[in-house]
Amino acid sequence: MTTRNVGRGRSAGRQWGSTEQTRTQLLDAARVVFAQRGFAEASVSDVVERAGSSVGSLYHHFGGKSELFTALWERYRDEQHAVAATAVAAAKESGVTDPFELFEAGARAYLNNTWPNRDVVKLIHDGDTPPGFQRLLRQSGKEWVKSNFRLLRADNQPVNRVLVALLTSFTGEARREIASARSAKEARQMVEAMMDVLTRMRTVIEPDLLAETTPV
Repeated sequence: MTTRNVGRGRSAGRQWGSTEQTRTQLLDAARVVFAQRGFAEASVSDVVERAGSSVGSLYHHFGGKSELFTALWERYRDEQHAVAATAVAAAKESGVTDPFELFEAGARAYLNNTWPNRDVVKLIHDGDTPPGFQRLLRQSGKEWVKSNFRLLRADNQPVNRVLVALLTSFTGEARREIASARSAKEARQMVEAMMDVLTRMRTVIEPDLLAETTPV
């Protein structure tokens, strides 16, 4: 590799790092501004001022305020999925094979990560969102149900599809309640309460939901 090429590589690396840093700064700023003012009242100027960036940079990286909001939600969604997937993988590593116990491991991690993200949870569920966002949220919910269906290894029957949707919806609603807790301590207590409810739900739905599953 020539000296010129080395220099280009380093320049590209700095540019990539700068790009990611700028995106992160804009998303972090948007999180605060949207949480404080809501989507409708927040302005691009508010976000770039807090980020120490420019309007042109925001439009370059995200396209506009609606796209910025969506990107903020996608970052939160991906983080939550990663947290749950890591917990499920750890449970499997420890020898857990029962599908519902794996689901519970993922759900616990997911709910535990709600309190630190309570501002985002409230933001996406208070109705003050960009046009078309609720449709995107519903589509994401359907994908979440499919993911849980695979995790639970449920037999592909209509009743099971309903039961998995019920479990997924319960986790989503539990997240909203936890986000509204008055303190971190209360949030932890609510997580334990929600997990207890999941255990009770299992005794009711297990005969149908797990009837056809076999250990892996």
